[in-house]
Amino acid sequence: MSQQDFPLPIDQFVELTKGLNKGLRLHYLDVGQGPVVVWLHGSGPGASGYSNFKGNYPEFAAAGFRNLVLDLPGFGRSDKPADIKYDLGFFVDALSGFLDALGIDRCTLLGNSLGGAIALGLALERPAVVERLILMAPGGLEEREAYFRMEGIQRMVQTFAAGPMGMEEMRHVMSLQVFDPALLEDALLAERAAVAPTQPANLFSTMLVPNLSSRLGELQAPILGFWGTDDKFNPVRGAMTLLENAPHARVVMLNRCGHWVQVEHRELFNRACVDFMTKE
Repeated sequence: MSQQDFPLPIDQFVELTKGLNKGLRLHYLDVGQGPVVVWLHGSGPGASGYSNFKGNYPEFAAAGFRNLVLDLPGFGRSDKPADIKYDLGFFVDALSGFLDALGIDRCTLLGNSLGGAIALGLALERPAVVERLILMAPGGLEEREAYFRMEGIQRMVQTFAAGPMGMEEMRHVMSLQVFDPALLEDALLAERAAVAPTQPANLFSTMLVPNLSSRLGELQAPILGFWGTDDKFNPVRGAMTLLENAPHARVVMLNRCGHWVQVEHRELFNRACVDFMTKE
C-alpha cells in the first residue's frame, strides 16, 4: 500500500529548509484559527497524528485554536528515512525546523508519550517558543531500561520485529494501550496497520530518549499533565517526577485508564485542556 492509499486524511506538506533534517518532508493537518497548538503523537507501529488525536483537535478548533497535527518523521504520511537514528535530538531538530518553516514563534506543545518527550526537549532548547505544555504520560522521565521493562513496550517491539503487521497483530499490541480494549475501533486499527509496513526497520531500535528529569527545573512554561494509573508503557511514577521537579506543573491522575488519556477520557481531556489554555 502506498502512502497515497493510507486510510488517513491528506492535508499539508512542508519540506524543512535548514538544520540537520534539511530536505525532510513532513505531513500535518492544519485545522482552525487562533493561537497555535502543535500536536505530537506517540510512537508505536502505524502511529500518526490523526490516529492519536482525531477525537480531540476538532474540539480545540471549535474553542478558537489553530491546530497543527504533525506526523512525526518515521510515522504517518511524513518521510521515513532508513539511514538515520531516531533519537530525541533528531525529533527535536525536526520539530524546530517545522515551526520555523511555518513561521510559528509561539505555541502550545501537546505531546503524548514520545511526543511528550519531544515537547520537553524543545521547551528546554527553545523556551521562548513554548507558551504552555500539555503532556500525556510523556517519555523522557526514566532511563531507557525502565521503559523496556514495561509490558506494552516489550510487546510493541517484539511484534514489530516479527514482521508485517496486519489487523490482528495491531490489535494484539494496541490492546495494552488502553484499559478497555473495546475502545479500539476497527477503523483505528486499520489506519495503523496500513502505515506500519512502511516504517523503517531501525525505527524503534534507534529510538534513544535520555532521561530529562534533572532538567525539569529549567522549564518556565506552565504544564498540564495527564497519566493513567493502568499505563503499561510509561511508568506512572513519572507523574510525581513532573510534580516534584517542574516548577509550574499540575497532573491529572485517572484510574481505569491506560496510556491514551485523550482517547479513554476524551471529554474530560478536551475540557481540561481548553480551560487550561483559555481561563488561566
